[in-house]
Amino acid sequence: MTPLAENPGFAVVAAVIGLGSMGLGMARSLKRAGLDVVGYDITPAAVDRFVAEGGRGAATPAEAAQNADIVVSVVVNGAQTETVLFGPQGAADTMKPGAVFISSATMDPAVARDLAARTEALGLLYLDAPISGGAAKAALGELTIMASGSGRAFDAARPALNAMAGKVYELGDAAGTGAAFKMINQLLAGVHIAAACEAISFAAKQGLDLDKVYEVITASAGNSWMFENRMPHVLAGDYTPLSSIEIFVKDLGIVQDMARSERYPAPLSAAALQMYLAAAGAGMGRDDDSSLARLYAQLSGTQLPGSAKEPQSR
Repeated sequence: MTPLAENPGFAVVAAVIGLGSMGLGMARSLKRAGLDVVGYDITPAAVDRFVAEGGRGAATPAEAAQNADIVVSVVVNGAQTETVLFGPQGAADTMKPGAVFISSATMDPAVARDLAARTEALGLLYLDAPISGGAAKAALGELTIMASGSGRAFDAARPALNAMAGKVYELGDAAGTGAAFKMINQLLAGVHIAAACEAISFAAKQGLDLDKVYEVITASAGNSWMFENRMPHVLAGDYTPLSSIEIFVKDLGIVQDMARSERYPAPLSAAALQMYLAAAGAGMGRDDDSSLARLYAQLSGTQLPGSAKEPQSR
């Protein structure tokens, strides 16, 4: 990893904290749009990869955020976001007054509101901006961003939002609203993946040609975006994680916590959560979320392409 260099004269400096499959694509999109981009990740090799592509690297969130106009945090959850901001060598220590922190993690809306209040108390701006679209859309700068925050936060974040997103939904002037929208999306996504995996495994139990099942369903009313996107993984017997089982253990767990606090029944997401928990318990937690099909296959004695293989991660 190369040392953090001086800003070579770009108008807008952006720090991206978290250079996984999503964050790296977002950093590339920012760089392609002409921003001066500094990257940090807990894994030094991820920073080295970005530096090799012409980006700048930092050794801590604080170093990445120094002199940045925009800090984009692409971590997993609220706890990691809090560490990025307020932990040892956190970004809040070095962000300049008026800089904006864009939080892209999926989290409980109450956590987003708390983080925003603590950030804004320091004279900084906070944009609650969870993302959807996957790694491919991140790399193309075509994410959907569900954002809420003050007008000043939106104005400060605009160069990054324009570079990273195909669609930005401005959902309100207070943090937490964007997070709530993302949780509705995750409820649907988690249930749809579970339903798709149940259906493809049930088709296998009937002895149907799974390639033909895919062809017919994707041209019929029973299709969903998740069936169309995830079932090719099952047909190929390839469960390399693009989005893991553990993501939905987390996200549907948040949905259930929110629903319980509101005394709201959410039985479909509760049932889906149990299937993700079972898959994680069976050793598939870090595998692709389409691994639910393998779980159904194991429970029913059904053969899927690759279903006899051991889980890839434990």
